[in-house]
Amino acid sequence: MKTALLIDGGYVRACARAAGHQYDNQFIEAFAQKCVSAPPEYLFRVFYYDAPQFRGTRNLPVSGNPTNFQSSDNWLKELAKLERFAVRRGSLGFRGWRPRNLPLQGGAPLTDADFEPIFEQKGVDMRIGLDIATFSERRSVDRVVLVSGDTDMIPAMKHARKAGIEVVLIQLPQPALRLHDDLQAHADVVRLIAWP
Repeated sequence: MKTALLIDGGYVRACARAAGHQYDNQFIEAFAQKCVSAPPEYLFRVFYYDAPQFRGTRNLPVSGNPTNFQSSDNWLKELAKLERFAVRRGSLGFRGWRPRNLPLQGGAPLTDADFEPIFEQKGVDMRIGLDIATFSERRSVDRVVLVSGDTDMIPAMKHARKAGIEVVLIQLPQPALRLHDDLQAHADVVRLIAWP
């Protein structure tokens, strides 16, 4: 059964780190192997969706001093070189600052260290949905294995199933949250996997 594996990298990274795993390309490759059941599944390709970390200068919330966010996207370039991997890039936007601890401690004056940046990933869900729609229209795969906890995937999942493509949804192990009922309702199979 020709199978495409679609991984929402931001979702998996957050769950893997919460479980105490180091998240790197070796982990991602081992994780992908855990998601596919062979045979009867033949892994056509792993589509990995993520955003490179934010780069740019922003003013700190208290002092107003500029701070520079630096990062490298070399890990995504290296991931794309792995056998059967395709990387789809979204973007990461800066959305301001939030307190590290709530409620704020009274009495002591606030400092920049009391705040952390807020970043928002953009474009990943759209790319996943478009790829699922393309598979559905072209009938280029028999099965889609999806790793995402986002209910925004439901329209794409429904579209794939109407086109006759099986949809397998991956349930990550603890401490990941249980998948939303609506996501499960639009999957043919929910597959529980273990961390690599």
